[in-house]
Amino acid sequence: MDLQANFLLPSFKLIRNRTNIPFSSSLNPTSYSRSYLSPNILTLSRKNTQNSLHFTSTVTSALVSEDNAVQSSSSTKDSFKLTYLEGNSWLWDVDGLKILVDPILVGNLDFGIPWLYDAAKKFVKNFQLSDLPEIDCLLITQSLDDHCHMKTLKPFSEMFPDTRVIATPNAESLLSPLFKNVTYLEPGQSSEIEGKNGSKVGVKATAGPVLGPPWQRPENGYLITAQQGESTLYYEPHCVYNKDFLQKEHSDIVITPVIKQLLPFLTLVSGQEDAIQLSKLLQAKYIVPMRNGELESKGLLSSIIRAEGTMGSFKELLSKEIPDAQVLEPTPGVPLEILAP
Repeated sequence: MDLQANFLLPSFKLIRNRTNIPFSSSLNPTSYSRSYLSPNILTLSRKNTQNSLHFTSTVTSALVSEDNAVQSSSSTKDSFKLTYLEGNSWLWDVDGLKILVDPILVGNLDFGIPWLYDAAKKFVKNFQLSDLPEIDCLLITQSLDDHCHMKTLKPFSEMFPDTRVIATPNAESLLSPLFKNVTYLEPGQSSEIEGKNGSKVGVKATAGPVLGPPWQRPENGYLITAQQGESTLYYEPHCVYNKDFLQKEHSDIVITPVIKQLLPFLTLVSGQEDAIQLSKLLQAKYIVPMRNGELESKGLLSSIIRAEGTMGSFKELLSKEIPDAQVLEPTPGVPLEILAP
């Protein structure tokens, strides 16, 4: 379960599932100063603005060297390798630039209240900090423990204190004591990551959920633009978005939950028709669904949370609303590679 931590706070704050606060793209951000699994490979071919898909169906969990992984995509302009680490956690390789997203790699997710909620991964149980490649950027979407996981980030910062971090300003009090080089992006602000291999990737923050009163700053989603500027990925882990904010944006790839997670009278994580509308809004060609509710959980809250919708029902909706879009389901721990020559 991908739990909104405000349910674990004494104030029991209400989640706002849509934000309509205007944001200016002219704002300037505030800056403060291995190994891979063999990938599935997808090729996006651009021709008259239409993308055709070529899928290499070989799936293997054998480890390959970093050199081999780089060579496999060296002939392409834009390359996205998307490795799902379960929950909200991802390891992305964009043109050889490594981005670690909302990592939970040390201990369980329990928000410090394990009797209320305690969750562990099902599949990528043995993946540790020491298994990571050299990370170019740590990307944090929200300030809550299921995204900004202090059990993971504290030892990560001790091992890699100089890592570039891009995050929501809501996480400043948590991240600034740990990292030397943090850029906090408000929705509408942009920054650039430059990898050790010379690749550059653009990052633009978008508006995610508001956790608390309506005047509170929203958490972040992100638009990731590859070096050539031809391919863009959108990520927000709760399928909560500002329609007005995104209507001028475009993304080839959308990573989103598609199965809703509900408490009585309240939506924790959206999906289904909201994921369809998000994909239509961004004119997505490929939807990469997250299964962030599929953790091994226990505790009081885990017994009253229910799922709504299935992967099958989402695909059926998608086929009616966006028949040309395709669902690319990631296998946890196995990179899904999308190439845009």
